[in-house]
Order: sequence, then C-alpha cells, then structure tokens
Amino acid sequence: MAGEFEEIQKRRTFAIISHPDAGKTTLTEKLLLYGGAINLAGSVKGRKTGKHAVSDWMDIEKERGISVTSSVLQFNYEGFCINILDTPGHEDFSEDTYRTLMAADSAVMVIDASKGVEAQTRKLFKVCTLRHIPIFTFINKMDREARDPFALTDEIEELLGIRTCPVNWPIGSGKNFKGVFDRNTKKITTFQAAHAGMQEIATKEIDFSDPALGSVIGEDYLAQLTEETELLDGASDELDMARVSRGDLTPVFFGSALTNFGVETFLEHFLKMTTPPLPRKTKSGEVNPMKDPFFSAFVFKIQANMNKAHRDRIAFMRICSGEYQAGMEVTHVQGKRKIRLNQSTQMMADERKIVETAYAGDIIGVFDPGIFAIGDTLENAREPIAFEGIPTFAPEHFARVRQIDTMKRKQFTKGIEQIAQEGAIQIFQERNTGMEEIIVGAVGVLQFEVLTYRLKAEYNVEVRLDTLPYEYIRWIDEPETVDVDKIQGTSDMKLIQNLKGEPLLLFAHPWSVRMVEERNPGLKLLEFGKS
Repeated sequence: MAGEFEEIQKRRTFAIISHPDAGKTTLTEKLLLYGGAINLAGSVKGRKTGKHAVSDWMDIEKERGISVTSSVLQFNYEGFCINILDTPGHEDFSEDTYRTLMAADSAVMVIDASKGVEAQTRKLFKVCTLRHIPIFTFINKMDREARDPFALTDEIEELLGIRTCPVNWPIGSGKNFKGVFDRNTKKITTFQAAHAGMQEIATKEIDFSDPALGSVIGEDYLAQLTEETELLDGASDELDMARVSRGDLTPVFFGSALTNFGVETFLEHFLKMTTPPLPRKTKSGEVNPMKDPFFSAFVFKIQANMNKAHRDRIAFMRICSGEYQAGMEVTHVQGKRKIRLNQSTQMMADERKIVETAYAGDIIGVFDPGIFAIGDTLENAREPIAFEGIPTFAPEHFARVRQIDTMKRKQFTKGIEQIAQEGAIQIFQERNTGMEEIIVGAVGVLQFEVLTYRLKAEYNVEVRLDTLPYEYIRWIDEPETVDVDKIQGTSDMKLIQNLKGEPLLLFAHPWSVRMVEERNPGLKLLEFGKS
C-alpha cells in the first residue's frame, strides 16, 4: 500500500490550452523532448518533411495544422511521472477542452507574446477558470517581436479576470531578445537559440549584481531591466501558492518553445509548484487519492476509430484513486454491472502502449464495446460511489444533415451516432418524423467541418449540411406534464427532440424564449438538460 501511495505522489496531470498558433503543440513536444519521450521535436508546420506534431493524429489535423481532438501523453522527468492532456486549440472545441480539464489537476496556458490574449479565444481560456484549478502561464515566442510584457500581464488580468505573478521577466524581444531575469534567484539567463531536437542550449547565467552584466546584455537593457524590476517588486502580486491553487493567481513565465529557451526552467518550476493528484467530488462525498486505497476512475472522453483497421472506440478515463491492474474487475456504476478492464492502453498520439499497471493521476484508454458514456464512473470501493457528472454545453449552431447517397443509410446512422457519443456534436430530429430528418448541434461551426470530414473518411458517407438560423436551445422542465404539440410558439421557434425522445425548442432570437414562456402559463424552459 505504501508503494502505491508513493507512486501516486509522483504523478502530475495537467492540460495545455491556447489559441491556434500560439505554440501549444510545440511546447508539448519540447516537454516530451526533455522527458526523453521523443528524440526529435518535429516542426508542426513542416508538412513537406512528413513530420507532424506527435500529439496530432487525425488526418484533418495534419492537413490543417490544428488540434481538434485531445491527446494524452505521458513521460517521466526527474522522478516525476507526468501526464499531459493536449487540448484542441480552437474555441469551437471549448466543450472538449472543458471535459479534458475535468481530468486535469492544473492547466498551462500558452500565449503568443506578439498577440496577447486574442479576443476570440477568451471563451476558451474562461473554460479554464470555470474549474477553479491552478493555471500557469507561458508567454511564448519571445524570440520574435513581442508586445510590452507589462501590457501582456495587464491584458491577462483584465480580460481573463485572474491576477498575475511573473516568475521571470524578459529582457528585450525578437532580434534583441537577451534572455530572462529570475526574480527569485536574481540571476539572468542569456538567450541562445537551440537547433531542432537539441535539449542543451549554450546559455550563460549571470548574477544581477555582476559588474559585467552591462557588457553582456547592453547598458540600455540593464537600465531598463533595473527600472522594470523595481516596478514589478512594487506593483505585482506576490507568489501565493494558496491563491494559485484556487485559480485566483497565475504564475507567468517567458520563453521560446521553438528554440527550447525557458522550457526546462518552466518545467522545473511547474513541478515544484504543482501537487500530486487532487481529491475528487462524488455525489456522496469525496475521494482522496492519498487516503483511499480502492480503485476509482471516470470517463472524460470517447474517441471512435483511432485505429481505422479495427473501427474501435477508446474510452479515456482519469484514475482518481487506487491502482489499476490489467484484467481487474470493477463496477460500471451507470451500467449497474461488473466488467473486466482489459486491453488498457496509454497513448503517444496514435501509438499505443499496453498498460499493465497505472495509478491515480494517470490517464488510460480502455476498449469500449459501446457501453460507456462521458462522465461514467468505474470503481471497486466497498460502498458504491459515483463521481459528479460532466456538464454539457448547450449547442449554439445547428444544421440539417442530408445524405448524398441514400443507399448508405446504415453507415450514415452508425457514423453520426458514434461521433455524437464522443460529445463533440449533439443529434436531434424533427418532432414526430423519426430519423429521416437529422439536425446536429455544436458549440462551434468548425465541428460541422470535422463531422463532414470524418463521415467521409471513416464511414465512406458523403453528406451535405444546411445551416439553420437557430442559436438558442431550451429543454422543457417536466415535459411529461406538458402537451408539447399544443405549445403556443413564435415564428422563429422549432420543436425538435433528442435521441431519448425528450422534446426541445430551438429559437433564432433570445426574446422569443421569454415570449413563449409568457404565452404558455406553467411552461418552464431550461438552458441545460437534466443528466
């Protein structure tokens, strides 16, 4: 038992989030490089060489150079076992990001130093603060022309509502990037770019009080650094780990993932500042991995067709307590039955490694014969437990899906249902028309492009999507007490149902929601369905 808790103590599980092109995937690769998990960090943009980011596995990701699924990567570094959850880098996939954050104990937020917090990605970053988990900020691309670092930290505070504490501070940027100043050790690490695949960088450390510093970084930059550090000491928040733990304060680091500069420093600080796996809330209390010896886990992601040759489904689960052993028997709480966990894997993009043993904090992928849903609990506790469910975001975009070849109805139905089970899209149908008219809802429009692509690539089904004018969806409270077909609606209202047969209403305008409630006394409309 002591050995099990010792293994759990080593675990660190975090998610990386960012706007597309901020360098998230590059940072992920460089972290893996330091952990020895890969030997050469491939350029994400280098499609001509056939290299793609190790965390991007779906064909559409390789073609477009963006991450649209969450990858799970594990490596070891200086006695720690680190699980990285690489999230989609697009706000249209914020729901997938949120579910991934449910499996993480902390998050790393990557920001482009020349662009700051980009307006369209505020929603994506806000997803992070919904969970109140520790957020660590890596301001990337300092080797390119960057905005003023004070402006960058101010923008984080104003737009994201989280205070900042710079752990190090940049000296110049772009061609004049001289390095970073560590505010704790009072040492300057000079900037030298590393070549692709290199871990070691020929940097120098110089004490801030060293008389030779001015000749190394330039007298003007030394004067500027002196002024800025005085301003920082007087105006910035102090590093308070209690506030970091609550998600009220983010430690900020500056560097350049592409050139490896600042990555290892960031990793070492991060590991000192983060904690082993955190307790998880259940419907009846709390599961603490450092006290509870029983096995428990929850499903946070389902991915179909990771191996095209086998048409399989993998359920990704976060282990919350105890030890996983291959072939162990557990209770599937929602299915109300015992199951044996076989064929468990850990992932390096689409490369699989069979797992014999795993511990709290680890992420494993389990073959899913179609019995799991997102949020399901698996456990072997003496008293049954169930983790709190994962909220579902209400779709904001809707489209009618039409088959081009109606002879492939079976493949179409199977494909769209399996993709919907992953949680990226939601399926609805016209009320009282059966499955002939299918409407899909998504949080972001890019989901529609991915749906069309995957139906063709994985199920050999071509479809046409006709976008619908609706933006608001409402569930009906206690629908069994309402004669749904007699609801007095508005001209922009549409009555649909989900696959469970539950009635829902779509609206093009927000004021129509209030109007329908006023026209139908006793009718109560809900923004979220009841799980």
